[in-house]
Amino acid sequence: MPSISHHILLNASSGAALKTGVRPEQIVQRFLDSGYTVSIDADTSRPFAQRLQTARTSPAAVLVAAGGDGTATALAQVAVETGRALAVLPLGTANLLGRDLGLPLSLDDWFSQLPLMTPRQIDVGEVNARIFLHKVVIGAVPGIAAMREQIRGETALGATLAFLSHAIRRLSRLRRFAVEISNGGEHPHIERVQSIAVANNDYDEGPGKIFSRSRLDAGTLSLYLIRHLSLGDALRLALRMLVGTWKADDVVEVENVRAVVMRTRQRRLRAMVDGEVEFLTTPLRFQVRPLALTVLAPPPAVAEVPEAAAAAEGV
Repeated sequence: MPSISHHILLNASSGAALKTGVRPEQIVQRFLDSGYTVSIDADTSRPFAQRLQTARTSPAAVLVAAGGDGTATALAQVAVETGRALAVLPLGTANLLGRDLGLPLSLDDWFSQLPLMTPRQIDVGEVNARIFLHKVVIGAVPGIAAMREQIRGETALGATLAFLSHAIRRLSRLRRFAVEISNGGEHPHIERVQSIAVANNDYDEGPGKIFSRSRLDAGTLSLYLIRHLSLGDALRLALRMLVGTWKADDVVEVENVRAVVMRTRQRRLRAMVDGEVEFLTTPLRFQVRPLALTVLAPPPAVAEVPEAAAAAEGV
């Protein structure tokens, strides 16, 4: 019996998977057609921790996260700890990591590029020994994201309007909270903020570049502080993100660090970790682990094709 080359963890409830109705047997067949022998875990009835343990004990050399950013992050933890490569089949809603890696976002294009994908070392962020690949946000955003998760998969206009109403109410009622921030050898200082984001590497600035990163291997975390954000501030900031000048906005303070510790009065904070809402125990200890994760991605010349094509189409 041929050895298994790839183990696939399929999250059938992720955004694009729900929308397209992709089935496990379809994914397996596409890998077989590409010349790979695979195993797949599509059993959503099992606790996710058990599914990760199955991936951990799999003999496959490559672990495939078939889902959104949260699925990729969870499987990346296993890949780092076991010294294996991670492949990302982007089936989520945002697919932020896939976009940063230059991965095709359609199944046909992804599988056509699969034989060309090569290993690439990227940084991972860590908060309290838990890996994140994109960003951790505390403040108002997790509450808004929690509402988004409740209506995921619903297409009714009423659900969308309910989400928008909830988001506007949250932004209009934001309260600041105190956080003690210690960065390296500096003395701790107290900040009163409405939201904090810690990103694995820095976000780019430019027209249409919203939460995108051209560098995933700079070896830094980017700390974004928002001390006060009214509804008007939020609308202005969103517009400046579209035109590519958001870092100059008065409501945002940006700092690049290698490690940072945050303390609050609360013992647990609700946070958004790579798109998934969860509770983290304080203090929050962040650090970057340079080049800790091996991912499979198109070589640079191939990775630039989707962006060039989008620019040609005026996207």
